[in-house]
Amino acid sequence: MRPLTLIGFLAALLASMSVTLAQTPPAGFPGRELIVGTKEAPPFAMKNPDGTWSGISIDLWSEMAKRLGVKFRLVEEASVQDLINATTAGHYDLSVAAITITAERERDMDFSQPYYATGLGIAVPVKAGSVWREIARTMTSFGFLQAVGALIGISLLVGALIWVFERRHNEDFGGGAARGLGASIWWSAEAMTQASTGTRGPKTLAGRILAIIWMVTSIIAIAVFTASVTSALTTREMRGLVQSEDDLANVRVGVVANSSTVEYLVGERVRSRPYATVLDGLKALEIGQIDAFVYDKPLLSWSVNRQFASTIQVLDVVFDPQSYGMAMPTGSRYRKAVDVALLETIRDAWWKQTVFRYLGDKP
Repeated sequence: MRPLTLIGFLAALLASMSVTLAQTPPAGFPGRELIVGTKEAPPFAMKNPDGTWSGISIDLWSEMAKRLGVKFRLVEEASVQDLINATTAGHYDLSVAAITITAERERDMDFSQPYYATGLGIAVPVKAGSVWREIARTMTSFGFLQAVGALIGISLLVGALIWVFERRHNEDFGGGAARGLGASIWWSAEAMTQASTGTRGPKTLAGRILAIIWMVTSIIAIAVFTASVTSALTTREMRGLVQSEDDLANVRVGVVANSSTVEYLVGERVRSRPYATVLDGLKALEIGQIDAFVYDKPLLSWSVNRQFASTIQVLDVVFDPQSYGMAMPTGSRYRKAVDVALLETIRDAWWKQTVFRYLGDKP
């Protein structure tokens, strides 16, 4: 009986030790449930009707927590800035959403290794804006004004030369400098626009040679000018006011308040209107309050595809490359363990399947 008793004792001791080891958190983690901050940012962090959370970032952290053997509970914040502030103050052990890693944020907190590379995208109305607005924009553009100025300048020059050639030989352009020069410039304008009645014109050889050259040149110049304006208006009507990042400086732009997008646009000297959420900004774009809305492209595409597919489109451009990471208070003692678990997880086939399930593309 004694050997059996000893064996039973040893088995009980080993079982007790295994339970103790299983309950011991990984090195660096506290022996309690982690408090993890988050904020809705579809498709990276989404709150379901039953109060549970899902999304690319949420699923990633859940998988990492399972591998690390830690328990956690999620706490929601109203905005990205609130989430950043609370994490910086140490209210959360970790924050997971669609948090862009920036130099300014890195000064106040720690970030994990990046797990998703993205950039900014531009949402614009499917239909172009008012035709009259596009005409006004085209006719007040620098190129248009430059072309008009060139035509007027040449017309004035031709008028002045006609007056020099004709003032002593043609009474239509004679009589004092003011009268003669005025009549010459008016004739030059009529010739340029093909509106001349033919009742007056140059009589000298030099004047007539200049008139012929001017008439032919003005026909070509006005034809090219008209074609350019028509092409510009047609392009704007077909493709809209915004076609790339370079057009943002000339239109009304919306952004999410306190997002990293604001910092970028300020650096590019692009004025913008802040909105509390992506949904608010897209609604403003839909009703014409703004001409473009700029935000992280995957979040922008997700929102547009689900609620504004018939009225708003996301341009096929990406700029200002950026990465998402998990945020922690400065000096977090479990940053190393989080980095290792994250790098291991995103190398797994599970990660590719997760990204494809939400976005339909590769990470």
